[in-house]
Amino acid sequence: MNLTDPVADFLTRVRNAIGAHQQKVDVPASKLKLEIARILKEEGYIANFKATEEEGKRLLRVYLKYGNNNDPAISSVQRVSRPGCRVYVGRNEIPRVLGGLGINILTTPRGVMTGRDARKQGVGGEILCEIW
Repeated sequence: MNLTDPVADFLTRVRNAIGAHQQKVDVPASKLKLEIARILKEEGYIANFKATEEEGKRLLRVYLKYGNNNDPAISSVQRVSRPGCRVYVGRNEIPRVLGGLGINILTTPRGVMTGRDARKQGVGGEILCEIW
């Protein structure tokens, strides 16, 4: 399976798993996806994640989080920057997601971080996705 956009694949699998009320979802692992999962856990959008290996393939297992009424913690996941249309922002142009209710995840020269952290550190970068 040749993926042109592994990050979009990761986000889509998470979105589909939430739609099907799954407890966990497995995706092929990469450093970038591990960083995205780390941010999602820090921001409280997923319960946990772990990198495992099955049959010689590195897997990232993401444990999804649901609230009291079985509402998913993530209501929307959207890819912003795509291979066909990259979206870069300067440190002063980082958009707020839903007036600060959601987060965006950026790749910056200082690593993968949320838009809020990038704003604090004064760095811009490529907006990977928005989550709320």
